[in-house]
Amino acid sequence: MDNTTIGRPLPRLDDTNQFFWTSGAKGVLQFLRCDNCKQYIHPPSPTCPKCLSVDLTPHEVSGSASLETFTVNYQPWAPDMPVPYIIAIISIDEQPSVRLTTNIINSTANDLYIGQKVRVTFKEREGVWLPLFEPIK
Repeated sequence: MDNTTIGRPLPRLDDTNQFFWTSGAKGVLQFLRCDNCKQYIHPPSPTCPKCLSVDLTPHEVSGSASLETFTVNYQPWAPDMPVPYIIAIISIDEQPSVRLTTNIINSTANDLYIGQKVRVTFKEREGVWLPLFEPIK
């Protein structure tokens, strides 16, 4: 199942999120990190929720994560959006409390399990690099 970007609404890029949606062009996944307490922050925020610092910088992470949960969507939410596709929540290895809702590609639901290791891959559409994940084999 790898039809997840067709018909998908794209995010509006702005100064607070552009680094996240374009870092895939370099093949890397980035999250904001507090320069003070080193807490990763997602979604992007103007202040650190842990220490309230405003000294935040995008930082590259490994792209390795764990599958927390998933479901298979069969509902065509847009006329040109093919189904089925897998919607998942993953937690990044660097800080498991940081979770990302994404899609799992190059796999079927029968091959997935909670706790499975996954890695990021990117699909570009109209200048937005969507971070998608696939199982590590």
